[in-house]
Amino acid sequence: MARRAGTGAEAAAPPWLEPLLATTFFASCTLHGDAARGECNMFCLDCPSAGAFCFYCRSSAHADHRSIQIRRSSYHDVVRVSEVQRALDVSGVQNYVINSARVVFLNERPQPKGTSSSSSGIGGAAKSAAHLCEICSRTLLDPVRFCSLGCKLEGIKRTGGGATFLLDDDGSGGGGGGGGDGGGVGQEPTTSAPRHRRPPDRRRPADRSQDLAAGHVIAAAKPRRRKGIPRRSPLAS
Repeated sequence: MARRAGTGAEAAAPPWLEPLLATTFFASCTLHGDAARGECNMFCLDCPSAGAFCFYCRSSAHADHRSIQIRRSSYHDVVRVSEVQRALDVSGVQNYVINSARVVFLNERPQPKGTSSSSSGIGGAAKSAAHLCEICSRTLLDPVRFCSLGCKLEGIKRTGGGATFLLDDDGSGGGGGGGGDGGGVGQEPTTSAPRHRRPPDRRRPADRSQDLAAGHVIAAAKPRRRKGIPRRSPLAS
């Protein structure tokens, strides 16, 4: 687990982070390429020089190591927060919910077409009012500082302080340098409409029995309507 020690950009990030961000994932494994899980989407935090490897290589060569699985969203690499937060402080980075799991992007993504950080006029006013990544100016969904782990690392290198990837001795983070206690989750909460329940009947059982008996008596006393005698139309003479 990465701990805080020293000062400077090198001391604010673990040594395996930059190799992780520079690794190319999802190529076929040279040993297990024909297997069902033969794509290289794993990364070892204890031996980052190994690069990307597949599920079967993990079982054979990295069984006792700390490893994480890289996933893809819109052709970009992501990692689940639940996996990486045990070794890395991801506060200040935008979180997204994919398949009911919180994830963070590894690197900066290209800007959507038609957007620019130097927009002017009405569009520029709306752009300036939104939450933007401090490095690439990508629009964020929550009041956090960075869109990805790569942008947070670049922010640490530029400013030197205010943010860190290293955890405290108790395993907690908080090194996002503002923007809340942690990474925001890019998903609007949904609430269901309250159900109107029928108030409970607090009367005594004897009272309820009397009301039910009275209802039966009233229903029984109501006479049934008899059908009238059918009358035939007079025969024509």
